[in-house]
Amino acid sequence: MNVRRLDPIQPDDFAFTAENRRWADKEIKKYPEGKQASAVIALLWRAQRQAGGWLPEPALRCVAEILDMADIRVYEVATFYTMFNLSPVGEFYIQLCGTTPCWLRGAEELKDVCRRVIGAPGMLSPDGRMSWIEVECLGACVNAPMVQINDDYYEDLTPDSLEALLNDLKEGRKVHPGPQIDRQNSCPIGGGTTLLDVAKATNGKGTKKAVSDKLKPHVLKRPRKGGADQLQRILGVGPRLEDLLNELGVFHYDQIADWDDDNLAWINQYLRFKGRIERENWIEQAVTLAAENE
Repeated sequence: MNVRRLDPIQPDDFAFTAENRRWADKEIKKYPEGKQASAVIALLWRAQRQAGGWLPEPALRCVAEILDMADIRVYEVATFYTMFNLSPVGEFYIQLCGTTPCWLRGAEELKDVCRRVIGAPGMLSPDGRMSWIEVECLGACVNAPMVQINDDYYEDLTPDSLEALLNDLKEGRKVHPGPQIDRQNSCPIGGGTTLLDVAKATNGKGTKKAVSDKLKPHVLKRPRKGGADQLQRILGVGPRLEDLLNELGVFHYDQIADWDDDNLAWINQYLRFKGRIERENWIEQAVTLAAENE
């Protein structure tokens, strides 16, 4: 492991915002009296987020004071764990996985893109908006190669798709986390191949039968007055699924709340995750959320 040192250029001071200090006090109370140092990683992580993605030295002293720890003990934690950045990072902080599965699937070519579009690893781009580093496994091996940008994963990348993604971020265009190819989460490319209801999928004849469009649920051309509901409030619906539902014409909780078995068959076929809606109780959640809206 390389020696990790604090950045030579430091701000004069650091203090948690009122909101973050309340959060820190609540976090500390999770531990017994005299064991408040157990909260050090959580508080450092919060300080890093407040400081824009890195830990200035005054933030380390601030955390040490709150936890009644010696400064050097907090420094030891911050310099040991590579999740803590000791120098400023860009507005878009790219962590590129270089471990074996991603390497086998083209991570080296992705590094070349980062060097060309952003610059050297660990350095800010000329406009100060981006920086990148190579990291160890991020746990999305089945969708290799991949990067983490801020809090989101972008998977199944190629040099061209990564460059387009970085340019979209620079220009302020909307981007979609998750697989960057036609794949649903970590399902096989082209859709699921196992755990299928063979009798229904093949109509008992061994030939796959598409679900009729007559079973399509009620959809809208655009959201109603007041704007679309936040479908991501439904447990199991992320940003990409929300976009897919919007593309189908599903914008509101009450639309999902009204789905019957026939509608579910059509939606499951279109989104290619048979049974997930039922397992995650989307309809029941939507009924509750629609009632809150009323």
